[in-house]
Amino acid sequence: MCGIVGYIGTQQAAPLLIEGLTRLEHRGYDSAGVAVLGSSGLKVAKKAGRVRDLSEGLPKRFGGKVGIGHTRWATHGPANDVNAHPHTDAVERVAVVHNGIIDNAAALRAELTADGVDLRSDTDTEVLAHLIGRSTAKTLEARTADALSRIEGTYGIAVTHADFPDRIVVARNGSPLIIGVGNHEMHVASDLAALVRYTTTVAHLDDGEMATVTAGGFTTYRLDATGFSATDRRANKVDIDPAAYDAGEHDSFMHKEMLEQPARAEAVLRGRLDERFGTGHLGGLNLDARELRAIKRVKILGCGSAYYVGQMGASLIEELARVPADAEAASEFRYRNPIVEPDTLYVAVTQSGETIDTLLAVQEVRRKGGFVIGLVNVVGSAIAREVDGGIYLHAGPEVAVASTKALTNMYLAFAMLAIQLGRVRDLSIADGRRLINGLTAIPGQIEQVLAMEDHLATVAQQLGAAESLFFVGRVRGFPVAREGAQKFKEISYRHAEAYQTSELKHGPLALISPEVPTVAIVPDDELVERNVAALHEIAARGGPLVVITHPGVDLGDVPADRIDIPRNERELDPILLTIPLQVLAYHAALSLGHDIDKPRNLAKSVTVE
Repeated sequence: MCGIVGYIGTQQAAPLLIEGLTRLEHRGYDSAGVAVLGSSGLKVAKKAGRVRDLSEGLPKRFGGKVGIGHTRWATHGPANDVNAHPHTDAVERVAVVHNGIIDNAAALRAELTADGVDLRSDTDTEVLAHLIGRSTAKTLEARTADALSRIEGTYGIAVTHADFPDRIVVARNGSPLIIGVGNHEMHVASDLAALVRYTTTVAHLDDGEMATVTAGGFTTYRLDATGFSATDRRANKVDIDPAAYDAGEHDSFMHKEMLEQPARAEAVLRGRLDERFGTGHLGGLNLDARELRAIKRVKILGCGSAYYVGQMGASLIEELARVPADAEAASEFRYRNPIVEPDTLYVAVTQSGETIDTLLAVQEVRRKGGFVIGLVNVVGSAIAREVDGGIYLHAGPEVAVASTKALTNMYLAFAMLAIQLGRVRDLSIADGRRLINGLTAIPGQIEQVLAMEDHLATVAQQLGAAESLFFVGRVRGFPVAREGAQKFKEISYRHAEAYQTSELKHGPLALISPEVPTVAIVPDDELVERNVAALHEIAARGGPLVVITHPGVDLGDVPADRIDIPRNERELDPILLTIPLQVLAYHAALSLGHDIDKPRNLAKSVTVE
C-alpha cells in the first residue's frame, strides 16, 4: 500500500527519492509525487500513473537536498495528478506525505472550507498540510503536533517546511515509518526496501512517536500533557542483503520468490527440529512445557493468504495436539467484541508485520489480557514488537504481492508449533520423529514440484483461458483450495471460488459446465474415495478437471490434467499441495499478459482498514 520516502543530506534529493519510490512499487499504488526544498523554496511534482511517468516529467531545475516522496493507493478521491501526494498548504510552504486514513477528514474539510481555505484535492491528507500551515507554533515539531492533535485515524507522515529547511518531521500512528542512518545524511521510508541500497542501520518508530530528522541524526519523542518527552529510540543494524530486493535474471519477483522456496524452507527449519525427542525447538514462544500444556484453545488471526494458511495450521494443531483450534479473519475479529480467554493461545500471522487489521486484532487481544504470539517475517516490524513471543519466518524479503515463500514458511512454522504442542500432550515420540523427518524432506520435495514448471505452465494456459474456475478440496485440502483460488484472483483476475468438495451437491454443482474448469485437491488420504467420486460427478456434467494428487491414486476413467506431487506424511500434505497452485496462477497470469508483481487494485502491505 502507499509508500513514503524522505531524504536529507549532502546529495540532490530528487534522484534518491525517485529510486526509493521505485523500490516501493511492489506495495501497490496509482500515483506518485515528490517535494524538495532548495534555495528557491519548496518545489512539488506529482503525477497519476507509474513512478517512471513521474520521473520522465520532472522539471530540469528541480534541485534541493531535502525532500519527501510518496506512492499513493487511492482511498479518498480517484487516482489523478491533483490527488497525488505530496499535498501542500495554501501558500505552498508546507509539504506532507501520508499513509493511513483520517477518519474525521470530512469534518475537518468542512471546517477549513468555512474558514475560507480553498481545498484543491479530494483527499483526507490535504487537511494535514493546511492545519500545519495555519498553526502559529514556533517550531515545525509543535506545528505538526498541533495538527495531529486534531486528527482521528491512522497515519505515517513526513513533513517539510520552507521555513525549517534543515529538517523533516515524521510521526507514526498505525502505519509504519523507518528512519535510516547514513553518513552525514538520513533517510525516511515506510518500508525497508526503500532504504537498503543506502543503509541497513535503521530505527522503527512506535505508534504515537514522532521524530525530527536532520542531516546529522535524529531525535524521537512523544507529546504528552507536559509537552514533548524524549523516547531515546536507537538505530540498529539489520542483517539483510540489498540484492534480495532485486529480481535479478527473473522476469518477476514472484517467479524469483517461488524458486527460492526450497532454500527458505530450510532456513525456517534450521535449528528448530529436535529429532532426538521428536519435537520442535521454538524458544521464541516464551512458553515452557507447563505453560504449553495449560493451553486449552488456539485462535489464529490473519488476512488473505495468511488467513488461509492459518486454517491449515488450525487443522494441523487439532490433529496433532488435540487442542481445539480455528482461524479467523483478523479484519473482522475486534469488531465482534471477541471473548478473550486466559487459557487460549492467540497466533497472529503476517508477512510484513505491519498489516493494520492484524495489528489491531493483536492490540485487542492484549488489551483484554490475552497471550499472543506472532508468525512474522520482518524483524522489528510493529507486530513483532507488539506480541509476547513468536516465530520469525526467515523467508527473506518478499516483494511480490502474491505471497509464496512467506506462506510456505508460515505453514512450516505452524507444523513445528503443532508438533511441540502435541509432544507436551499425547503425540508419541515415534509420531514426533516421523513428522520431523517429514519436515526435513519438504525442501527437497518443493524443489521436485518446481521442476514440473513446464508441465504446469501448459495446464495454466488452459485455465487462464476460462473466465471462471472452481477450486475444491476436503478437510486438509479445503484451505489449500481457498489459497489456490486466492492466487488466481490476485494475479490472473479470473473469477475463482473455492468450495469444500463435499458441498458441491449443495449448490455449486449447478454452475459446472464445459466452460468452468475445476482444480481439485485429491491427496492420497482417508478421503480419497469420496474425492474421486466427486470428480466423476464433475466430469459427468462436462466440467474440465485439473487434479493435484499423489502418484498411485486411481482416478478411474475421469478425464483430467493430472499433477502428481511427492508424498510426505499425510499431516504435512497441504504445503506440498499448495506449491503447484502458485505456479499455475503465475503462468495463467503470464499467459494473459498481466503485471504479475503489481496486480491491479492490490497492495503488498495493507496498512489501512
